[in-house]
Amino acid sequence: MLLADDQALLRATFRILIDSCDDMEVVDEADDGSKAVTLARVYRPDLVLMDIRMPGTDGLAATEAICADDGLRATRILILTTFQTDEHVARAVRAGASGFLGKDVSAEALLDGIRTVAAGEALLSPAATRSLISRFLATPEAAADPSLPGHLAALTAREREVTALAAEGKSNTEIAEELFVSPLTVRTHVQRAKTKLGARDRAQLVVFAYQSGLVRPPR
Repeated sequence: MLLADDQALLRATFRILIDSCDDMEVVDEADDGSKAVTLARVYRPDLVLMDIRMPGTDGLAATEAICADDGLRATRILILTTFQTDEHVARAVRAGASGFLGKDVSAEALLDGIRTVAAGEALLSPAATRSLISRFLATPEAAADPSLPGHLAALTAREREVTALAAEGKSNTEIAEELFVSPLTVRTHVQRAKTKLGARDRAQLVVFAYQSGLVRPPR
């Protein structure tokens, strides 16, 4: 894991917490977005814990650069910041971030969030609600990709159905209850849809669902 935050004390605190876990390790630290991008290309970490407000290149620009790099497709971004505004959440999700948490999160919730994102799931804090995703993925910056409707043809009817429900913010358990199947079956459909659409994780799958027109935001 790579830490990117301009506050040295905060990075040290995160490092102690993360390195205390047997299943996690911090490989390096960056104090600005540009350095975060450089180090990500060197280490190819599974996850980058990224602050938004940093001098020079900020965390959102760094997220966009990392997620646009084909060599870093396996690297996931977890945004950790005090600035949980709608615009920041929207831009982070559009850029390819897999998670978004406030810095007031508890140590236990942070570690759980890291594990969730590392496992390929989307993680949004309570401030990043389902309606927020719906509102902002339909703005001009998220203009429809004309190639995506064609890609959707590769999905089965059930995969499209599950993808649409995931895009509404429903969890695997909620989808399973609605479709009368098991959560494991839902997870399998989500994984297959991600593979067919080339989505790095569930958050990007949601973006594709809106950009393709499979799901339309409520008015």
